[in-house]
Amino acid sequence: MLLYRFAKRLFDVLSSLVALIVFSPMWLVIAVGIRISSKGPVFYTTERIGKGGKPFLLYKFRSMHVYRADVEGKKSEGGYIANAGRIFPFGGFLRKSKLDELPQLINVFFGQMSVVGPRPVPITSVNRNYIGKYRCILDVKPGLTCLDSLFDYAHGELFVSSNEEYKAKIVPVRNELAKMYVEQRNAGLDLYCIIRTLQLMFLIAVRKKRTFIYTKYEVKAAETMLGGAAAN
Repeated sequence: MLLYRFAKRLFDVLSSLVALIVFSPMWLVIAVGIRISSKGPVFYTTERIGKGGKPFLLYKFRSMHVYRADVEGKKSEGGYIANAGRIFPFGGFLRKSKLDELPQLINVFFGQMSVVGPRPVPITSVNRNYIGKYRCILDVKPGLTCLDSLFDYAHGELFVSSNEEYKAKIVPVRNELAKMYVEQRNAGLDLYCIIRTLQLMFLIAVRKKRTFIYTKYEVKAAETMLGGAAAN
């Protein structure tokens, strides 16, 4: 496990550094696209909880119009689904292609995140979901991709429009998958998550595919949390 952790951190540093350099021209294109599409900052920052419950500032490209309390009223707390009315068209593309998460490479480089690890969540989600047997999810760094975020990408926010449905069908399986990763993590599983992410990015953003069969990990998690009928 010690060798695995060392190799994982080395991979995080080298891959994030290379990606930051290689994709730097794309950052400029995205920044221009955001500024043309919507008034406001290029980047969106928010607090997330990292390994050991330590908070950190997470970076993303902004994909939604800036929230205005005078127009939209009081912002709801604890919702899972983004307000579709605030997502501008170019921002929608960024979300579907996962390009809005490119700035998280900075978090990876500085050790707040890993390339592969459970999705970073706010303190409200930690207090609500990472309790009991799921507290172990905080034993590892959050990541750009993982079994739980892949499930959410293929079956969650992009395709579920109701907070109630998301809470009932997505969150329990997502939490179980995050725990599953923590318990089974190894280099092979990390590689699987990376390859699966690239496949989904192409299928969702380029091929516009909207339905996916459950992977073996998702079937097991769904059977555990929702019963066998939940796995399609």
